[in-house]
Amino acid sequence: MRILIILTYYRPHTSGLTIYAERLAQAFARRGHTVTVMTSQYDKSLPLEEMAGGVRIVRVPVFMRVSKGVIMPSFGATANRLVREHDVIQLHLPQFDAAGVALRGRLLRKPTVITYHCDLRMPPGLLSWAANQAVLLMNELAAQFTHRIVTYTQDYAENSPYLRRYLHKLKVIPPPVELPRVTSEAVREFRQRTNPQDRKPVIGMAARLATEKGVEVLVEALPKVLEAYPQAQVQFAGTYQNIVGEEAYYAKIMPRIARFQQIGAWQFLGNLSPDQMACFYPNLDVLVLPSLNSTEAFGLVQIEAMISGTPSIASNLPGVRQPVKIHEMGKVVEIGDPHSLAEALLEVLSNRQAFIRDPQPIRQRYLPDTIAQEYEKLFTEIQQDLRRS
Repeated sequence: MRILIILTYYRPHTSGLTIYAERLAQAFARRGHTVTVMTSQYDKSLPLEEMAGGVRIVRVPVFMRVSKGVIMPSFGATANRLVREHDVIQLHLPQFDAAGVALRGRLLRKPTVITYHCDLRMPPGLLSWAANQAVLLMNELAAQFTHRIVTYTQDYAENSPYLRRYLHKLKVIPPPVELPRVTSEAVREFRQRTNPQDRKPVIGMAARLATEKGVEVLVEALPKVLEAYPQAQVQFAGTYQNIVGEEAYYAKIMPRIARFQQIGAWQFLGNLSPDQMACFYPNLDVLVLPSLNSTEAFGLVQIEAMISGTPSIASNLPGVRQPVKIHEMGKVVEIGDPHSLAEALLEVLSNRQAFIRDPQPIRQRYLPDTIAQEYEKLFTEIQQDLRRS
C-alpha cells in the first residue's frame, strides 16, 4: 500500500502525537508499505523533503502562525498531488487542514481514516478563541467526509463532545508504544549522571511544561511527600523552556519550582532521546501524569513507564485513567487535586511492589507492528466497502 499520513507537526517536534505518528509511520515502512508524511515546515532549518526511518517526509512552508497553528498557502496544491499518488490517507486530528484532505479522499474514493488524539483547548485570548473555532469547524467537516475515525479508548470517545457524535464511524485501536532495549549498565550510568547524590525516591514526569499538564498539582503535592521522604526528587523529562503559547504559564510556575530546585528536590532533564527515555523510566519509583483536561487522551508515557517496570499515577480523566485501570499498575487520582496526588504518591512509594506487574504482556499489546496491522485491516475493510458501493 502507498500510505499518506498528514499532520501539522511531525518529528523532530516532540509531543505524544508526533511520537505516535513517527512510530506508526516507521512500522508501516518496515512492513513493506510506501509511506509519505506530509507536514509543516514549522522550523525553517528543516528540509522541505527528506527520508527518515524509511519514511518520506514532505514539509510545506509556513507563511505565518496563529497561536499554535500554522498557515500554509501551498498546502492545498501539495495535498492535491500527494493524495492522488497514494492509496490510503491517515489524518491526525486536531488539524485545521484535515477537512480539505478528507474531502479529496472521499471524492477520489481513497480510504481515509482520522486518528483523533484529543479535544482541542487553546490558550486564552481572542485570537486563540477564533483559531479554536476555525479548527473545530474543520474537524467537524473532516469527520463528515472521512470513512472511519480511530481513537485510543472507548472511554475517551464516549466522553468527548466531538467523538460521541461519530460513534458509528469509530474504531478503537491502542496507540503504538515501544522503547529501545538498553543494558543495565546504561541504566546505571544514566542514574549516576542525572542523580549523582542518589536521592530517593525519584518521582518522574515526562511532558512539556504546558498549562494542561497540571505541573502545579505536582508542585503543590510535593511538600507533603518531602515530609515523609526528605530526599525525594522530581525528575522532569521534556521541553520546559520557550514553548509557543506557554510563556505566561512558564513565568507563573517557575518561581515555585525554583524553590525545590534549590534544595535538590526538582531537576529538569530536558528533551531525552529514545535511548535516554529507556534509561529514565527504570530509574523512577513512580511516574505521575496530573493532566487537567481533555487535551490529554491517554498518556503514552504511562505505557512506556509500565513496560519499564514503573507504576503510574494518573488523573481521573477519560482515556488517561485507562492504562492504570487496564493494567492495574498504579493509582487514579482526582483531577487538579494536590491532596489526592500526595496521598497516592505516599501509598505507592510505601508499597511499590503491590503495583508491579509483568511488563511483557503490556509490551506486546502496544508494539507498533501490532498497531500497524490493526490499521492495515481497517484500510482493507474500507477498500472492500468502497468496491461494493
